[in-house]
Amino acid sequence: MDKKIPTLDLTRNYARIKDEVQEAVNSVLESQYFILGPDVARFEEECGNYLGEVSAVGCASGTDALLLALMALDIGEGDEVITTPYSFFATVSCITRLGAKPVFVDVDPLSFNIDMKKVLDAVTPKTKAFLPVHIFGQMAPLEEIKEELEKRGIAIVEDAAQAFGSWRKENESIRRAGAWGTIGCYSFFPTKNLGGYGDGGMVVTKDASLADRLKKLRVHGAGTTYYHDEVGLNSRLDSLQAAILRVKLRHLEEWNEERRRAAGRYYALFAEKGLIGTVIPPSEMENNYHIYHQYVVKVPQRDDLQAHLENQGIVSRVYYPVSLHMQRCFAFLGYSEGDFPVSESLSRETLALPIFPELTMEEQKKIVNSIGDFYKK
Repeated sequence: MDKKIPTLDLTRNYARIKDEVQEAVNSVLESQYFILGPDVARFEEECGNYLGEVSAVGCASGTDALLLALMALDIGEGDEVITTPYSFFATVSCITRLGAKPVFVDVDPLSFNIDMKKVLDAVTPKTKAFLPVHIFGQMAPLEEIKEELEKRGIAIVEDAAQAFGSWRKENESIRRAGAWGTIGCYSFFPTKNLGGYGDGGMVVTKDASLADRLKKLRVHGAGTTYYHDEVGLNSRLDSLQAAILRVKLRHLEEWNEERRRAAGRYYALFAEKGLIGTVIPPSEMENNYHIYHQYVVKVPQRDDLQAHLENQGIVSRVYYPVSLHMQRCFAFLGYSEGDFPVSESLSRETLALPIFPELTMEEQKKIVNSIGDFYKK
């Protein structure tokens, strides 16, 4: 059998920047600055400029970014946070870890982002924050409710873990994912569009006082070493990751464009095979710049198709097989099957196909041909 087509091939990407990465790593090794340090400060500054005049605070992971954001907003016992049931576990676990209650709102069947038309109906006097997820690399249309939430004193914490580099045009302004609400959160897990070679994350805000507090919270709540204003976390971005991410940030726009071209090729190949309708490709919202962190299609007989592709040497993944309101550990919230039908249907019908900058036309043809062969049967 031919070599498998993976959902993501980081070795191809590394080959393109190997010399730059090794130079950056060697520089850190020579400096012996491993925790925070100059490279972290420079990376924070570069990200702040890229995202649009925000203060950026590096931390240990995307999960910690969410936790730090909620801590900085004093989210805790008795508070409610509105969010989506169709996301990675960390989106909701960070809410419950602080004793707050996640309040779920179903998702839009086309974009898979939280359905903005239903969010305000979920607001109660206990609502302290809204936590939307820019799922799979596409921004949610925050402008639809942002002003009303701000009037009610409800903070917006953007989970942009999958969306570093995506943006949405509002009037004549470009709003980058994570830099629009009160606080934005990112993950630099290796599989992300901007991914390190280990764990890493970032929190950003335009509020200087929040930025100062986030910087303290990531180092055990200390303003000065050994002097603690509050109880924080040990959540620091290390210098090696920052140095590598600085290299990759320089190439990010090019790589996101390559992902978008790959997404366009998929659509053209599905159309050529007459598969549009059987296979429902991702929907890019008007005024959005989708960076295709994942290329997720809706298909009938999803599990059988996935097994068929595996037999053909094509790796695919399911994001997410269990809607968050149905996870056993969240049973105490009192939700039942059928409460969020769109999220539940996506858990049964969606499949992530291979997508990465170096994916070739020949590989995509094989993937689409294999899908066509499956449905002919």
